Amino acid sequence: MYAKRIVSTALIQQAFHHTKPQTLEHTKHLILEASSNGAELVILQELHTQEYFCQSENTHYFDYALSFEEDIEFFSTLAKEAQVVLVTSLFERRSAGLYHNTAVVFEKDGSIAGKYRKMHIPDDPGFYEKFYFTPGDLGFEPIQTSVGKLGVMICWDQWYPEGARIMALKGAEILIYPTAIGWFPSDDEEEKTRQREAWIAVQRGHAIANGLPTIAVNRVGFEKDKSGVIEGILFWGSSFAFGAQGELLTMGSTDQEEILYTHLDLSRSEEVRRIWPFLRDRRIESYTEILKRYCY
Repeated sequence: MYAKRIVSTALIQQAFHHTKPQTLEHTKHLILEASSNGAELVILQELHTQEYFCQSENTHYFDYALSFEEDIEFFSTLAKEAQVVLVTSLFERRSAGLYHNTAVVFEKDGSIAGKYRKMHIPDDPGFYEKFYFTPGDLGFEPIQTSVGKLGVMICWDQWYPEGARIMALKGAEILIYPTAIGWFPSDDEEEKTRQREAWIAVQRGHAIANGLPTIAVNRVGFEKDKSGVIEGILFWGSSFAFGAQGELLTMGSTDQEEILYTHLDLSRSEEVRRIWPFLRDRRIESYTEILKRYCY
């Protein structure tokens, strides 16, 4: 009989608090609170140290990445103090003119367990990420930690089943997406509902198709575009965790900061894949077209 494996997990859904120092202090408080409540895996949202600066194109924002090493030290120390595996999302300067949107995963002793550089980069009104980020070059590689093998991706990656599948095929035990997504205030209520429900549905599908618990952590609050090019973004929160069969484990509000707690049963994947053996029944000899941009 396979052993039951439970991971106590905390999803930290928060807003940007006016300045980076204020935001970091607030984040630290939330991580320590989660740890004191028994969390051993803590997950933060996308680009959580700053405002979501990609609403416009401004070369001055590249300066945010200059503190990448300081941010590493801060969260390394914090992971060790809290004794948690910590999933962060940081702006990485690799070299002059070469920047990444990078998830850094810290082990309980503060060491770096691994990194993931965002692969799919959007370029849409209010989400001008191609201006800032070079596509990742680390591939879809799960990160081994003391709580399990984590398939960490970032935001726009969540719309692509290929990434989730590759992580699953390489042995990921949890799919994790730090994210920053929201509405434009001028969108009507029906459009807002369609967008949010599509975002939830596609990731629930990843959980079901791969038999893996799947987590997304999103920010909340309205952030005005400083350039005035757009009206700003109302981030819709709704951070969630789904189980290996797509069952809802927890979901956050659309407008409140909160810590969402859940107990992930990693042994459920074995149980679910025995009755729904999707990986067994893949027809890999028939999938060559997937490597084409479009099939005529």
